[in-house]
Order: sequence, then C-alpha cells, then structure tokens
Amino acid sequence: MKKVGLLCGREYSFPPAFIVRVNELGKKDGVAAEFAKLGGTRMGQSSGYSVIVDRISHEVEYYRGYLKHAVLQGAYVINNPFWWTADDKFFNYAVASKLGIAIPKTVLLPQKGYPTDVDITSESLHNLEYPVDWDGLLDYVGRPAILKPFSGGGWKHVYKVHNKEELLAAYDKTSPYCMTLQEFIDFDRYVRCFTFGKSDITPVHYDPKERKYLVDHNYLSSELGARIVKDAQTINEALGYEMNTIEFAVTDGVPYAIDFLNPAPDMERDRITEFYFEQVVDKMARLVIDRALHGVASFPWPRWEEMLSIGTASGFTGAPRSIAAGQSTASSQPASHSVGPSVATPGLKTK
Repeated sequence: MKKVGLLCGREYSFPPAFIVRVNELGKKDGVAAEFAKLGGTRMGQSSGYSVIVDRISHEVEYYRGYLKHAVLQGAYVINNPFWWTADDKFFNYAVASKLGIAIPKTVLLPQKGYPTDVDITSESLHNLEYPVDWDGLLDYVGRPAILKPFSGGGWKHVYKVHNKEELLAAYDKTSPYCMTLQEFIDFDRYVRCFTFGKSDITPVHYDPKERKYLVDHNYLSSELGARIVKDAQTINEALGYEMNTIEFAVTDGVPYAIDFLNPAPDMERDRITEFYFEQVVDKMARLVIDRALHGVASFPWPRWEEMLSIGTASGFTGAPRSIAAGQSTASSQPASHSVGPSVATPGLKTK
C-alpha cells in the first residue's frame, strides 16, 4: 500500500473530497490517502508516506521542517519544501523575465522596518543608500504603481499608488515586510490558471476586484489561451511547482504574469465554483496517484538554472540524484508520468 498524506489548515471542502477521490481512484493500484498526523519527528524516522501534499507549511514552521526531513527519507512532497522556502516573488519575476515571459517592471525595496525581536540599528544598515530616489523608481515603473510584499499572498499589504506622496504613505505602513514596487498593468482581461504537475494548465476567467472565479468558456481566443498555457508551463517547469495558481493581466493582447508564487492555492468549493472544484479535486487526486506510483525525487526540483544555461542538465544545484528504495536517478526525467498539458480546457476558447 502506498500512502498519500495531506497537510492542510482552515479548509473544509477540498481536503475530505480530495481524500475520498484518491481512495476511490487509487484503490486498484494500492494507493490510499489520509490526513497526515505529526507529533514530534525523530531524526531518521520515515514519514510513512510515498507522497505528501503540503497546503499549510508556509504558516507552520514545524511542518516545513518535517517535510524537508520527509524528502530526505524518500517521500515525494508537493510542493518542494526546499524551493518553497527559498523562493520569493521578486526572484521568480526575474527568472520569468529572463525566460521571455512578459513581466511588469518591478523594483525590490529596502524594508521600512524590521521585526522587534531582531537587533537592527543604523550601524547594521551602512550598505543602504539614503535617501531613496523615490521619484526615479516611480519614473521607472510608471504611475500608478503597485506596492506589494516580495513574498506573501492573499492580497495582504497590497497598495495602488498614484504618486510619491501616496507611495510613501503606504510604504510607512509596511514594516517589517520587504516590499516590491511594480508597474500597474491596466488590464482588459484577467486570468488565473490552476496548474497540476507543472504542465496541466486550466485557465480561468477571474475578477480580481471581486476575487471571484467565473465559468466562461469563451473568455480567451485560442491564440491568447495557447500563449497563457505555454507561459504557465514554462514558469512551473522553471520553478518546480506542481500545485500552483498563476495570474495573468492581459492588455493589448499581451498576458503579463503578475503573480505565480501560490504553492498552496485556494481550492475551496464556495470560492472557485462547483465546476472548477470538481476539476481541481479530480486532477489533484490523479496527480498524487501518479506520483505515488512513478514519482522521481528530482522531478519537483526547479530547473531555472538549466533553462537559462547556467547550470547542469541535472537541474537545480543540490537536487537529489536518486531517491531511497531504489527509484530512478534524477538524470532520467520521467517521460510519461507528468500530467499532460490541458490546452482545450474550460475557460479557453479553441477552434
């Protein structure tokens, strides 16, 4: 029996539906799912799971440490806890830009303040230039602009500013977070893509003002939809995410990738609609069953080094070359075990 463990927090509809679906679909292959239960992790102790789906370790530090150890013991974790720990929005904007994806102009800003339990004084910051050239930064990204955390989600601490005065007023509220200043894309269409296993992409019409998913099968032309799917696949392949949402703001026919660090995306029925909830549950269940049966340790590692020709073909530096229990080496990527691209999906008009 191969076991799938689910780590989750304040979710109510997705977890039980996901577990039931995995148990239904995986029964014939000996794959079963359950809520993972942790009570102190001994060094060298097996997790007992072939696959662990992580939807909460970004908020619970113990879980993140447990998951890293589980990988060491041979578990396949979605999403890779090592890379999730290291990644941030500014870095992945820069990677995507180098890969030819349209990205808004973005600036990483010095922090306004620091956590109270960290002993930071003026002497600690002698490398920082002062004063900051706020006018020059706004000239670069344009006005209006978006001020938002370089790591985070849930639309928290996001401000739209129109001038230097509004920028400074918003910036003064951001301590202790590190922020980015980004070009505002005045979009005519907005798309949020569910992604499964890097390459299976479901583009969805999304209203960011109402934070609402809309079932609209004719929202995108086949050409625009194909580009969005291709860009989303490239992003996931570069960063290694197998469970993610990627947001595109479209203007003048160009899809700008504006948010794609969402490794624990919202999957609750009442927010993503019944239509997409059924798709998400089914696709996630089939993904983890496949990984339980065929997963290779290196597959969820990011590949941006290789794709940018600055690293080896084995993928991200430090990616494991093999996994416990005699599985394949990382040098041979699975040819048929990734979930295939979902180009003709609801939300995407095809001819």
